[in-house]
Amino acid sequence: MSGSQAGTAPAENGKNDASAHGRGPRAFWRALTSQEDGWSIVIGLGLVLAAYILYASGGSIRWLAISPAPWTSVGDAVRHFSSHLPNYVALIAVFGLLFSIAVAALGQRVAHFAASFVIVFIGSIVIFSLGAWTGASKYNLEPPLVALAAGLVISNLIKLPEWFQAGLRVELYIKVGIVLLGATLPFTLLVWAGPVAVGQAGIVSLLTFFVIFFTGKALGLDKRFAAVLGAGGAVCGVSASIAIAGAVRAKREHAPMAITLVIVWAIVMIFALPLVSRALGLPTGVAGAWIGTSEFADAAGLAAAQAYGDLAKQGAGAIAGAPESALQAFTLMKVVGRDIWIGIWAFVLAIVATTRWEGGTEVTARPRAREIWARFPKFVIGFVVASAFVTWVASGHTLGVYRKVVAPEFTAPITVLRTWAFIFCFFSIGLTTRLKSLSATGARPFFAFTAGVIVNVIVGYILSVHVFGHYWANLGQ
Repeated sequence: MSGSQAGTAPAENGKNDASAHGRGPRAFWRALTSQEDGWSIVIGLGLVLAAYILYASGGSIRWLAISPAPWTSVGDAVRHFSSHLPNYVALIAVFGLLFSIAVAALGQRVAHFAASFVIVFIGSIVIFSLGAWTGASKYNLEPPLVALAAGLVISNLIKLPEWFQAGLRVELYIKVGIVLLGATLPFTLLVWAGPVAVGQAGIVSLLTFFVIFFTGKALGLDKRFAAVLGAGGAVCGVSASIAIAGAVRAKREHAPMAITLVIVWAIVMIFALPLVSRALGLPTGVAGAWIGTSEFADAAGLAAAQAYGDLAKQGAGAIAGAPESALQAFTLMKVVGRDIWIGIWAFVLAIVATTRWEGGTEVTARPRAREIWARFPKFVIGFVVASAFVTWVASGHTLGVYRKVVAPEFTAPITVLRTWAFIFCFFSIGLTTRLKSLSATGARPFFAFTAGVIVNVIVGYILSVHVFGHYWANLGQ
């Protein structure tokens, strides 16, 4: 979500599209490992497979998947780290090695990444530990929100060195986390609630896009810019803005401006949606669906959904529903319901742009069907594969055995690794967000996008609470 990452994405998309023309296993592997989506699949599924191999052989990955224990005094926290220092060293070594291999394959400087990642990891330990404090729920000190807030404070008060940016791999961290999330989301749940999620997402996405697009046109914005803004609010914030900007041949500055507005509202929603959901007493599944419908960025929505699930876990206000349901409902709505349409939106808008909007000296080129695949968020494939694999593993056990043996030895450690990946991501978002730059987009784009935000939130609430509320309230039951 950082500006530097956004600036390089179109070139990477072009590279990926070209590489997809090769054939054979070697060409497929080159295409897969030339992008963050591919490496998120390799890392995420690799960790799931390693966890299964250990589980199948009578062991567990629990020793590696360490997390801060609940504490009431600083002495408790210090004793925990003193006795589990080898676990944390092993964890940073494994994560650091896997991410470094990906960074090297993507052509980045590994030395800068490694040094930066060590700092990110240490900061994440502090953040995770603060969330483990027994009084954290009283002050809403949930790790995702603390990570974001801490990153924002640091990045806007201290000038960070250029080399430090190498470790702030927001997209890589969040995509690995989502693949790992698939291992904790049963495939049967995808089949059951998936159609509802796609239908609800389709309704909201279409309304949001056209509200932003026509409001932007009424305010005098270029049609291409209005389309980029509309897709950013309707589909998947950052990724959609980049993909649509390339598809409609928008001006260079349009995608960064749309991304800035996505970030502004995503940050607002991280804090607002959980608080409003708690005030309204929404069940976890319902709140997760509303967050998935109303948020514009995967990372921001995951932070909000996880924060609400954590509140339910700690018994805040007697929130109904299983804590994990908030994250599951969000994922079904955002990842399954909205993100998978990026390629199709890019394809359709490319047709519209080349057949209706082209003029002057611009080159017209017919979009090809394979552009859908080129734009498709491929990490979603890893998410689905992980879900199907874990469902297959669980199918050979009764529910009692699953909860007593499989969950604690196999899926629970994966959940911990997923949480670490999310904290890396949220912390990095804060560290790459400059509040000064968020005020440079201008009034007209802001008002156009805000009109879509209003529609998103209101219609998303009606669908999540009143129309499909019984689905989301009973999610996973």
